[in-house]
Amino acid sequence: MLRRTVRIRQPLRGASGALAFVITATMASSALASGPDERQQLATRGGTLVSLRVGQREPFVIAHRGASRYAPENTLAAVDAAHSRGLVWVENDVQRTKDGRLIVMHDDTLNRTTDAARVFPHRAPWRVRDFTAAEIARLDAGSWFGKRFAGERVPTLADYLHRLDRNQQGLLLELKQPELYPGVEAQALRELRELGWLDRAHLRNRLVIQSFCVRCVKRVHKLMPQVRTGILGRPPISRLRRYARFADQINPRMSEVGSRWTRAVHRLSGPHGRPLEIYAWGVGAEASVRAVRAQGVEGVID
Repeated sequence: MLRRTVRIRQPLRGASGALAFVITATMASSALASGPDERQQLATRGGTLVSLRVGQREPFVIAHRGASRYAPENTLAAVDAAHSRGLVWVENDVQRTKDGRLIVMHDDTLNRTTDAARVFPHRAPWRVRDFTAAEIARLDAGSWFGKRFAGERVPTLADYLHRLDRNQQGLLLELKQPELYPGVEAQALRELRELGWLDRAHLRNRLVIQSFCVRCVKRVHKLMPQVRTGILGRPPISRLRRYARFADQINPRMSEVGSRWTRAVHRLSGPHGRPLEIYAWGVGAEASVRAVRAQGVEGVID
C-alpha cells in the first residue's frame, strides 16, 4: 500500500488548542479516498487529517489507549503505532500499584491484557493495587494481542510520557477509578511536573486530564488551574454551567450525543475562556466522517 506525506496548514480548534500551525501526517493512500458520500473510515484516518478540502474541517481523532486497533492497548507499541499513522494525540488510563507507582492500564485487574494468571496463578483476582511495580514489570502485556507483540510490558506513566515526548505527541490522560487510589490527582500532577509536562508548552498544546469522577476533575483544576480538564460521560444540561467552572471538555459516548445537548455544551465557556469542547468515544470502526461531523463534536477518542 502506497504511503505519502501531506502538509496541512489551518487553524485547529481541538484538543491541541485554537492555534494555526503546520502538521505533517503520514498515512495510507486508502485513507485519502473520498467519494461523494464521504464514507471514510475513522479508524484509518489520522488525527491530523483535519481537512483535505478547502473550507472543510474533519473531526480530530485521539488514539484511544494508543492505536489499540493495531497494537496492544496502553503499551508503548500502541503509542508508536499511533505515531506511525499520523495520530498526534493519544488517550491512556492511569492506575496505581501496591507500592505507589503510577502505571498505564485500563482495567483495575491485570488478567485481561497480561499473563498475570499464568505468572501469579494463586493471586486472583489480580488487582493492580495488590501488585508492586516490579511484579507488574515481569508481565507480558502483548501476547494476547498477537505473537509479534510478545514481551511488550505494562509501561509506567513515566515510561509513557518519555515515549510521547520522543514522538512529540499530546496526551489525554484519564484518571481511572480514582476512588480506588486516594490522592492520585495530586500524585499524577507531581509526576507530570517532575517529567516536565507542566511547562507552558505542554499545558498549552499537549495535555488534558479527564475522568468519570467529577469531583476528581474539580480537584485537579483546584490543584493546578492551568491544566485543561475533561469530564467523561454525558451530564444533564442542568449541570453543565456548574461543570464549566472547572472543565474544558465534556466527553460522552457517541450514542449519547444529541443536538440539543451539544448546543447547550457549546454555549458555555470553560475555565480558560474558550467554548467547551466535546470529544466523543465509542464511535465504532464503521462510523463515517460525515456522520460524526453531523453530531457537532470537535473530535473522537477512537
